[in-house]
Amino acid sequence: MDKKDLNSKNETGSKNENINVDEATNLQEEQPNVSAENTESDNVAEENAEQNELEELKKKYNELNDSHLRLMAEFDNYRKRTLREKSELIKNGGENALSNLLPVVDDFERALQNLRTAEDIKAVNEGVELIYSKFMSYLSQQNVKPIETVGKPFDAETSEAVALIPAPDADMKGKVLDCVQTGYTLNEKVIRHAKVVVGE
Repeated sequence: MDKKDLNSKNETGSKNENINVDEATNLQEEQPNVSAENTESDNVAEENAEQNELEELKKKYNELNDSHLRLMAEFDNYRKRTLREKSELIKNGGENALSNLLPVVDDFERALQNLRTAEDIKAVNEGVELIYSKFMSYLSQQNVKPIETVGKPFDAETSEAVALIPAPDADMKGKVLDCVQTGYTLNEKVIRHAKVVVGE
């Protein structure tokens, strides 16, 4: 080979190398474009996912807020209804008790009419005793019971001492000698203390 051939070969080789370098450079330039496109599509996908997630969260928030508001309204209605029912009970709670007392009042009215014209005192006494027993029977039905105190040891839980007098016997010291006013219990709870005289 002469120098010309070598030079032409070298030139051809260097041209091929230049072409290969140019192609490689073009390929490298194209690859970043592809990765840039991938990055952009990834960013768009992430933004869409975030947007969807945000919309779902807003939807859940609205549902929970609506549910909360409904529960608050229901509770407020329940509270108002309960207060109204309670006030009705307080206002008319004694209606049943009082309506059952009306027959006793009727008996008293009849007794008062008979007192004006009665000549037989014994009959009037019997009538008043019947009314009293009817009234006590009604109280017993309502679980109102008199407190038995006379002859029993003084109990500050159920009785109130209004007087202290010397006991007639040594056995009666600290015991109730007389009951000035009867005490009553309602369902075992004292609603009125008995006023008693205690021996000392």
